Amino acid sequence: MFDLDALADAVRAHGRVARVVIAGHDGSSPRETGAAMLVWQTGQSGTIGGGALEHQAAQAARALLETRGARVDRVALGPALNQCCGGAVTLVSEVYDASTLPQPPIVARSLDGSDMPLSVKRLLAAARNQGSMPGLRFEHGWLIEPVCRPSRDLWLWGAGHVGRAIAAVLAPLPDLAITWVDIAPDRFPAALPPGVRALPAPDPAAAVALAPPDAEHLILTFSHMLDLELCHRLLDHGFLRCGLIGSATKWARFRSRLAALGHGAQEIARIRCPIGDPALGKHPQAIALGVAAAFLRDAKAAPRMQRDAPAS
Repeated sequence: MFDLDALADAVRAHGRVARVVIAGHDGSSPRETGAAMLVWQTGQSGTIGGGALEHQAAQAARALLETRGARVDRVALGPALNQCCGGAVTLVSEVYDASTLPQPPIVARSLDGSDMPLSVKRLLAAARNQGSMPGLRFEHGWLIEPVCRPSRDLWLWGAGHVGRAIAAVLAPLPDLAITWVDIAPDRFPAALPPGVRALPAPDPAAAVALAPPDAEHLILTFSHMLDLELCHRLLDHGFLRCGLIGSATKWARFRSRLAALGHGAQEIARIRCPIGDPALGKHPQAIALGVAAAFLRDAKAAPRMQRDAPAS
């Protein structure tokens, strides 16, 4: 999907930016169709993978920044780059600035100046009238991509060492919006990771009411009392998933206290504690890696429809 927010941020920071996307591939490919990177004269973000493929594509993108426009390249990874993948990828590179940023919900454009074919007109009409978002399509000289909209809403409670490590690890994941809550602005790092919204709240537990009932939550504040109050309010409020940092002893006490507050055992058991993988250790980054792995496994086990998708 087209990450328009990331492109707009890069354009604001660097002016003219080239976007390189894998528009298709045959055989093995370093990344999937739709994987993209942004390139400017002094740096880049994102990845299309493949080492030599990405290096060559970045060089070509920087040259394109001077001439603007767009280019389509089909690269046979073995013959052209001496890579072992054995496949071929089609790369589309385009230059954007503040005056040419595309508009959601679908970015459809001609790369060869041809008129819009009937198949593309039908696809756009279905998206407009039925809300059916297409996947990336590259046909008849036209590239069609839906704009990326978050499909997972994560609320991160606590901006201490573990919270910062988790935010840094999870923020680059696609289709994820993070709301980060703590008691004051100075609890957060000076520069937030892209896609993260800080929510300073003197009474964080009161902010539970602001969370969508299908959000996911990770609770890791500086206070066990606050952790307990957040668990209590979230059980009343509703959530898709909830994780709590702590030991088995902490969780045993919390289960008892939550039961005393009127919550049933089955509901309490929906909260996962401890989070992460204890075998990895207690270093904040180690905890963050374990949490991120579980977060990705959850998505594979129970994929969610996008929040904006119409009911079937």
